[in-house]
Amino acid sequence: MHTMIYLDNSATTRPTEPVIAAVEHAMREMWFNPSALYKPSMDTQKEVEAVRKTVLHAAGADGERLVFTACGTEADNLAILGHLKTRKTHGRVLIFAGEHPAVTSCIPEIERLGYRTEIIAARHDGCADLEKLEKQMDEQVDMIVMMHVNNESGAIQPLSEVCALRDQYCPSAAIHVDGVQGFLRVPVHFHRLGIQSYALSGHKIHALKGVGALIFRKDHKIAPIGFGGGQENGLRSGTENTAGIMSLGAAVEHYPDHGAEWMMERKCQLWEGIHREILEAKMNGPQIGSPACSPHILNVSLTPVRSQTMLFALEGDGILVSAGSACASHKQKISPVLSSMGLSTQEADCALRFSLCPQTSAEDIDYTIERIRTHYRMLKAYTRR
Repeated sequence: MHTMIYLDNSATTRPTEPVIAAVEHAMREMWFNPSALYKPSMDTQKEVEAVRKTVLHAAGADGERLVFTACGTEADNLAILGHLKTRKTHGRVLIFAGEHPAVTSCIPEIERLGYRTEIIAARHDGCADLEKLEKQMDEQVDMIVMMHVNNESGAIQPLSEVCALRDQYCPSAAIHVDGVQGFLRVPVHFHRLGIQSYALSGHKIHALKGVGALIFRKDHKIAPIGFGGGQENGLRSGTENTAGIMSLGAAVEHYPDHGAEWMMERKCQLWEGIHREILEAKMNGPQIGSPACSPHILNVSLTPVRSQTMLFALEGDGILVSAGSACASHKQKISPVLSSMGLSTQEADCALRFSLCPQTSAEDIDYTIERIRTHYRMLKAYTRR
């Protein structure tokens, strides 16, 4: 059997050697509590602060604030609920239709705080519909939540345009961006965009699970949503996960400069190969060449073969892919993201997500195309019409 080919990097990523070395260093040398007053603890705290600067710099956010969290979900919750708790007005919160459950599951809590929520519609390519959004904007909008890259369609959201509309219609509204699928794979210039906060997650970029971060402007108000010993300037209590934080620093420092270019080449290779072998294949998301097309996520419907059927067939060949977002994969229902893009129930039920990383090889892609072709031809013949 072919060695394992892992094409589910949007679910999680394999820790790289520099990350493993950083974790070993943290566990052997820097295991002290950063809050203690003796020198080894202060040295540990210095390394934590160095990572904070590294991550801020990578996001184009030098000089702003960063809170380490346990994951992207916690960072999103802190950004949204923590900010809304500080506002005096209780108007409307606009949330993009394609958001991850880390954001959409906050909606009942947002409404309990006294705000009204409205959904920002998606177009067929998975990008926010700016014309409809413009009509939703007025002085009553307190916050806009818009992801950087959609985790299922790979659509890069038009953040610059959203910020421009905000400046025109509701200049006091905060914009929070879930950057979990975008950070390092798609450029982000925090200062240039004019957003207020940006969430990221370590295990999506080859660091450990259990570490994330929220970047936010110095003048942006956030209240804590958890309470304890007052770490992270009181915003995120709990003893710092130093091994996780150092893994994040190593992942950012060693993420390859050519990563996005390499992944886009592999994505093009994969789509062209699938489309050449299976004329019925349909890409869900921005077309290749579009400025909204991310380099690492390809979503394809292979109608009439159900995604789970193809997923298990490919797993038998050692190829691991996803039938949607891993965070919701145990809930057997049609993806709300794909539904929001106008896919039919059958198209959504036959959708596979391939997500790449800088270590994905051209040979991996060639073998994957060949196995998809073989399985599709056999499975299609057995699929009820």
